[in-house]
Amino acid sequence: MQVIKKPAPPTGLARLLFRLPIRLYRLRLGWLLGSRMLLLTHTGRVSGKPRQAVIEVVGRDERTGSYFTCSGFGRKSAWYRNVLATPRARIQVGNRAMPALAEPLETEEGAEVMADYAARHPRAARRLVRFMGFAVDGSIEDYREVGRNLSFVRFTPES
Repeated sequence: MQVIKKPAPPTGLARLLFRLPIRLYRLRLGWLLGSRMLLLTHTGRVSGKPRQAVIEVVGRDERTGSYFTCSGFGRKSAWYRNVLATPRARIQVGNRAMPALAEPLETEEGAEVMADYAARHPRAARRLVRFMGFAVDGSIEDYREVGRNLSFVRFTPES
């Protein structure tokens, strides 16, 4: 694994395009994004107001119903800092919405989630790690190493 560059959060037109999936969820068309995207409604750590972000689901624990996500812009991402400050959130995958508790993953857990994602979605994993500023040789161990350098969150549905 080689670090190429750290990605900057999108601005201008790119930001508008990144936020477009939120509009789909608001129009009750979240099902179009399938189970690989998640609408996160969380509380702003400064404002205390509801905030929303659509993030990719990189893994799922069928046993607990938990969803694993990754902060592609690192620990400085607003949604990531917000769920660390206020872990109670609401998630929606497709048409299914539920309250959930956010929990950051330990380094080695993140490494395994990334390795599993790369094994299940090799082309998407290559594009994702390139977008996040990494170059990989394609081996699972290289993806594990990338995972050790990323910030993952587990969203566990609450009853």
